[in-house]
Amino acid sequence: MPLFTLDELADAAAIVRRVVPPTPAYAWPLLAKAIGAEVIVKHENHTPTGSFKARGGLVYVDALLRAGNRPAGFVTATRGNHGQSVAAAAARNGIAAVIVVPKGNSSEKNAAMAAFGGEVVTAGKDFDESRGVAAAIQHDRGYHFVPSFHRDLVRGVATYAHELFTSHAKLDAVYVPIGMGSGICGLITVRDLLGLTTEIIGVVAANAPAFALSYDAGHPVQTSSASTFADGLACRDPPAEALDIIVKGAARVVRVSEDEIAEAVRLYYTTTHNLAEGAGAAPLAALLQERRHYAGKRVGLILSGGNIDMPVMAQILRGATPAV
Repeated sequence: MPLFTLDELADAAAIVRRVVPPTPAYAWPLLAKAIGAEVIVKHENHTPTGSFKARGGLVYVDALLRAGNRPAGFVTATRGNHGQSVAAAAARNGIAAVIVVPKGNSSEKNAAMAAFGGEVVTAGKDFDESRGVAAAIQHDRGYHFVPSFHRDLVRGVATYAHELFTSHAKLDAVYVPIGMGSGICGLITVRDLLGLTTEIIGVVAANAPAFALSYDAGHPVQTSSASTFADGLACRDPPAEALDIIVKGAARVVRVSEDEIAEAVRLYYTTTHNLAEGAGAAPLAALLQERRHYAGKRVGLILSGGNIDMPVMAQILRGATPAV
């Protein structure tokens, strides 16, 4: 049973279009030369929040309000992109939003969340600890807790998948990063609804392998750490609902190293002059790792976001890999 229908996806697209226009999907010739295949990049770094997450918050909040459940406020935990989406969607509806981030989180993402109207609270050593703090705020203030994975979040972000598949239907494969699962689950669901045969390959950081371990085991496997500069991949506790969709619908889950992610950030810059945050570059890193399998074929890459801090980008462009 799919998470949603094509009619429900069309409804989500109408909500998203009020704020997020369709993002481009380009075939870059220098990237094709580096890979040895035609490569279509879906530019989710071109949304108003700089990532695909912009779509999910809009649909989630709209669905809640349409159901007559207007909360006193929202609270969520994030490393940045999900938080920007929730803050922006809440502000559009005149509702307060508290965004909990871990210590040492991206200062530029924190500033963006505040600019979109969120109250940023720093607490916890990582995302999973921040999620516990957010749950406490939910209890103390009576706010609505926005999870990182939910049907309506997936329905919102899945609008990027529909844009990609309806403009580039004959893709042999698509590589997509896995954080908490909304992006890849939207891609799988839309592919199946459209009756396509495109392989979907999930990508995680080798330093944050929870989803890869879980995919191989067939059940959620928690890890003790998720230390990667690609903060959008820093998951220790995969949601079971997301994992079930990924196990059934993904061809495999590929692990990429910190060095490989940094090299992919550089390659995106030199071949397309686009900024890619670590999670956004990870699919390219995986395709570089597996490019011999796709020689002469047509492959999609989800550049999920471009929200990378200037000092991190400068370090990468100097040829270094950021420490974690």
